[in-house]
Amino acid sequence: MGLKGIAVQKEWLERLKYMIATMAFQFSEKPIFKLVHGGMSSFYFNCKKVTLHPEGQFLIGNLIYHQIADLNVDGIGGLTLGADPIALAVSYTSWLKGASIYPFIVRKEPKDHGAMSQIEGNLKPGQRVVVVDDVVTTGESTIKAIKACLNAGLEVCKVIVLVDREEMNGMANIKKFVSSVEAICTRSEITELYHRLSLA
Repeated sequence: MGLKGIAVQKEWLERLKYMIATMAFQFSEKPIFKLVHGGMSSFYFNCKKVTLHPEGQFLIGNLIYHQIADLNVDGIGGLTLGADPIALAVSYTSWLKGASIYPFIVRKEPKDHGAMSQIEGNLKPGQRVVVVDDVVTTGESTIKAIKACLNAGLEVCKVIVLVDREEMNGMANIKKFVSSVEAICTRSEITELYHRLSLA
C-alpha cells in the first residue's frame, strides 16, 4: 500500500472512531449500565448504531478487509448478533475488491433440527477464517465463536474486534485460543475522544 493508501486508511479509522464516540458510546458518572456478564459500568458501547449504519459498514468493511487481505482466508464471522453486520460488510467489500471472503454466522446454540449445526454459511472443514466481534469485555462471546469454529473443523487464524473495553482480561482470554488478536480501537481512545468532543 502506498503513502496515499495509508493516509486514506488513517482518515477512515479516525472517522470510524468519531462515529463510535458520538453514536455508540454512552457515559454516566455513576455505574448505571448493566453488562452481559452481570456487572455494572459507567460506560456502554452499543456498536450496532455504527455497524448497522451505511457509512459505518463502508468504513468497517474496508478497514478490516485491508487488515486480512494478505492472510488468504476463506471466511469471516462470529457470534450472532454483534458479529453479523461486521462480517457482511467485510465480505461485501472483498467482492468489490475481486476476492471472495465468505461471511458466516455462529448461532448461540446449535439448531435442534435439520443438520443441527451451529454455524451457518458456505464453509468447509479445513478452511481458514477470521472471527470478529463488536465489543470485548470478558471475551466470552468471542471465545464461544472460536470454539464453534474449531468444532466445525475450521482454522481460526485471526480475531478482530471493533472495541476493546480494556477490562476483565478480555483480549488476553481470547489470546489463549488464537494468538493473533487485534482491536480497531480501545475504550481509552473512545473515552478520550468523547470527552474532547463534549468540551468542544
